[in-house]
Amino acid sequence: MAEYIPTPVNWVRKQVELYEGSGGTEGTTLMETGMPCIIVTHTGVKTGATRKTPLMRVKVGDSYALIGSMGGAPKNPVWVYNIRANSDVEIRDETQVYKMQAREVAEGDERQKIWDAAVEAFPPYAEYQTKTSRLIPVFIAESS
Repeated sequence: MAEYIPTPVNWVRKQVELYEGSGGTEGTTLMETGMPCIIVTHTGVKTGATRKTPLMRVKVGDSYALIGSMGGAPKNPVWVYNIRANSDVEIRDETQVYKMQAREVAEGDERQKIWDAAVEAFPPYAEYQTKTSRLIPVFIAESS
C-alpha cells in the first residue's frame, strides 16, 4: 500500500482520524450536518499516495453514490480527478470496509436515479447544483 498523506484541510483530516481511529464507531456523521458519512480511500493522481475523503453516505442498492459537490463550488473536489484516474477505491461504512470499483455516471437515466437517491439522502445537493455552472460529478462505487 502506498504512503498515506493526510489532507491539509483541518476538518477533513480530523474527521478521517476520528472515524478510522475508532474503527468506525465514532465520527460517522459529517461535520455539523449530523448526516451519516463514509470514508473513501483512493489514490492521488499526482502523488500516487493513499488519500482518504469523508463523503455523505448515499446507498444505491449494494453500491455507494459518490457525489463531487464541494458545496456547489465552481471547481470539482480533488478526489474526483483521483477516482477518474484510478477507479480502485475502498469504502469504510462505519465498521465495515469494502474494496470497490468506482465509475463516473455522466448522463442518462442511471445518473438521474443516482442523483435522485443522493438528493433524497442529503437534500442540499439540489441547491449545490444551482450554485455552480459545472455538472456535479456522480460516481457509483460497486463491489469489484
